Amino acid sequence: MKKVYFDSAATTSVSENVVKAMTTCLTNDYGNPSSTHSFGRSAKSLIEQTRKNIAKQLKVSASEIIFTSGGTEADNFVLNSAVRDLGVKRIITCKLEHHAIGHSAEALHNCFDVVVDYIETDDNGSLLFGSLESLLQQDKGKTLVSLMHINNELGNILDIEKAASICQNYNALFHSDTVQSIGHYDVDLSKVMVDFCAVSAHKFHGPKGVGFVFMRKNTGLSPLIFGGGQERGFRAGTESVHNIVGLDVAFRDAYQNLEKDSAYIKGLKKYFIEEVTKAIPGLKFNGLSGDMGKSTYTLVNMLLPVSAQKALIVLFQLDLKGIACSKGSACQSGSSKGSHVLSEILKGEDMMKPSLRFSFSKYNTKEEIDYAINVLKEFVV
Repeated sequence: MKKVYFDSAATTSVSENVVKAMTTCLTNDYGNPSSTHSFGRSAKSLIEQTRKNIAKQLKVSASEIIFTSGGTEADNFVLNSAVRDLGVKRIITCKLEHHAIGHSAEALHNCFDVVVDYIETDDNGSLLFGSLESLLQQDKGKTLVSLMHINNELGNILDIEKAASICQNYNALFHSDTVQSIGHYDVDLSKVMVDFCAVSAHKFHGPKGVGFVFMRKNTGLSPLIFGGGQERGFRAGTESVHNIVGLDVAFRDAYQNLEKDSAYIKGLKKYFIEEVTKAIPGLKFNGLSGDMGKSTYTLVNMLLPVSAQKALIVLFQLDLKGIACSKGSACQSGSSKGSHVLSEILKGEDMMKPSLRFSFSKYNTKEEIDYAINVLKEFVV
């Protein structure tokens, strides 16, 4: 059976370069990075070189990069520590955020009586900056704003510089989940004045289980995990050296090949939009994902014009044909509740129709797109 993977927004395949580097590390650099002998020093140097490489690309200080198990941990770290250590009394966010933010904010409200306010969005899921300013004008105590750079389901791109500028004007802390953007876009954190951001390696062909949080100097966060003092005291526990090495190789590969790879993937998305629109009359794109200029080049989210009965089996039928994609976010794919993002922007009969997210990588081809569209056409028409 032909197998085609169009779910790179959920996770990417691990590149061959990354696998080789991780295997070499596991074989040769197995010392504890906290040990003072040569084995430990060798492992420690790999970690610190990775930190320097990331910092150089993002134009920040190496001391501002703290390794985590991924984006969810990084998001949780920032929100929880901001409340615990920085005296944050209010979190402003959006109902279209990843659950790593949404559920964390809800928990902080329930446990510590933190006020949680939500920015309004338009029918396409785009944030209304007037709503953000209106909320910031209200005096409800020290505030943290948390907004994702690129929506993981719709692909909508936030004007992160504008959001950061507004937050600065009102002395609010600003955190961004950049899981879908760093590794795919050139982000200069010396110009984009976020206080914190979260990154995950497995979104750009690195391993699962590793990422990092950027914390701008003097923000005042305290340790997430207590113990041996690793990661400058912010995250105790023996570091996962091989995963950090994998992150390093994936990160450097992503940016060394960014222009070539992004141009290729943009071409795939453009081709997909053109062909699927011709093949399936009545198809709609959710959010701004069908707009090449206003959404990320890595994904589309589309609403299929089929009955509610057919909607129940669409993913099953695609899987039978070897096609992997997502119904909403990967983190919700096993949930009967469906996508909280789509529930915010879809109305009426569209709520009953199936929405599919196809997300692309440098390893996809136009031939795979043709195959997937033919399968979809047979199912829909």
